[in-house]
Amino acid sequence: MIRLLAPDPTRFDAFADCLAEYGGTGLDGSSVRPEDTLSLDRPYFDGYLRARAAEEDGTDVLPGRVPCTSRWIVEDDWEDGGPLLGFIALRHALNPFLFDQGGHIGYSVRPSARRRGAATAALALTLAAAQRRGLDPVLVTCLEGNEASRRIIEAAGGQYEDSREGHRRYWIGRGPVPTAPDVP
Repeated sequence: MIRLLAPDPTRFDAFADCLAEYGGTGLDGSSVRPEDTLSLDRPYFDGYLRARAAEEDGTDVLPGRVPCTSRWIVEDDWEDGGPLLGFIALRHALNPFLFDQGGHIGYSVRPSARRRGAATAALALTLAAAQRRGLDPVLVTCLEGNEASRRIIEAAGGQYEDSREGHRRYWIGRGPVPTAPDVP
């Protein structure tokens, strides 16, 4: 069974193993920005943990970012040393970039864990968390060529609106679709 957990400071090895498997490719939903220099060392991990905690409670959000809840995607064997399967992020608001490309929710599952339902389950759990936060509808995006993610979003009820800058934009929920970002 898939679960979402806050980043775990005791599981540096699982984090490093997961990052290494990506091989330097995109980490959507990890809250690691493309311009960040990834490192598999403990000081980087400690900084990652501090930044995610600050983003979640809104105390120290970097310019151009919004408060965000970052979670790790894990299975029931996590407490027994199971692997970190991936990342998912719930952004609490939409700035102009997120409104056009990033969405409220971003996620990524490590290559060895794909096609096993982890992203589908994690998205469902995060949509429920978004609803508890009062976010309705929720914007979820994927790259134009990412057919697997497109299918996951559509299966979760995503209604395609348009594509911008190579990103397909889907709204999930019953509320009125916004026409502009929440924050400047």
